[in-house]
Amino acid sequence: MAKTISHRERMENCLSGKVQSKIPTALWRHFPVDDQKADTFAKAVINFQSTFEFDFIKVTPASSYCVKPWGVEDVWTGNPHGTRDYTKYVIEKPEDWEKLSPVNPDEGTLGMVNQCLEMLVNHYNTHTPIIQTIFSPLSQAKNIVGPEKLLLHLRNFPKAVHAGLKTITENTLQYLNFIAEIGIDGIFYAVQHAQHSLLTENEFKTFGKHYDMQILSSLDRFWLNVGHIHGEDIMFKQVADYPVQILNWHDQDTFPSLSQAKKLTDAAVCGGIKQEETMVLGTPDEIIAEAENAVSETNGERFILGTGCVLPITAPYGNIISASNHQINS
Repeated sequence: MAKTISHRERMENCLSGKVQSKIPTALWRHFPVDDQKADTFAKAVINFQSTFEFDFIKVTPASSYCVKPWGVEDVWTGNPHGTRDYTKYVIEKPEDWEKLSPVNPDEGTLGMVNQCLEMLVNHYNTHTPIIQTIFSPLSQAKNIVGPEKLLLHLRNFPKAVHAGLKTITENTLQYLNFIAEIGIDGIFYAVQHAQHSLLTENEFKTFGKHYDMQILSSLDRFWLNVGHIHGEDIMFKQVADYPVQILNWHDQDTFPSLSQAKKLTDAAVCGGIKQEETMVLGTPDEIIAEAENAVSETNGERFILGTGCVLPITAPYGNIISASNHQINS
């Protein structure tokens, strides 16, 4: 009888370059309504993981969790991705950026999510890696001021925006110090503005990458960090050198393909399945076909099967099971 390995061992093997008969798989989703309290959030995550047995748990709180302590407000309106809609931003005028001050890393929604992380770490011990979602400073800034006004301020009042980004970065570093003590294994670092449709490459370097590298250079205490590049027409080459173990992006919708990415980054790659067209609207056979194609593109080496972004909450059970149980055909 073949030895059963833990999810942690499978991920360690993957990062070391070992090709395994069962490809590491990880899908993650939001848990709307449940994600507003620590106990219901943790129970929802545990139930999802117990059902599908993914090789790492990516904790996905509402994107507002890190900005609500500044006064941001949002509401659940039924988005099929499980995300909440923002109803109140706190930056109105350019000078408001300079009024941001660091918040307690265990305050309000930050504290609620921390309690959830503690419950998950205690439940899974070292068997299953747990990573926490961290939004880049520029992504947090968007949720503090609103997407349109962010770009307006960034281009017309850069000094003010830099002041805000500096505070957000310092706050994020303080938060990372706090959650490292909880015992999680890494972070899922969400970069949302490395898109040519939003910024020029120089703008991204100045307002995005500059602050990203300050945060990512502090992650030595973690062993499983995932960089996520959101959107289409992405600046992959700008993010390819980020010091993370894994890169994840919408590989089925935008450059680069998995095989192309293998030539551009030293990180392991995560993707292969279409987030909505296949996981929600497709069939188990179509999921298996995409998984096989992804394995072929990567030779199954330093590859994690997943989607380009969050799994919609409308994805059928049978489709998720087909992804989670995928084995390499011998």
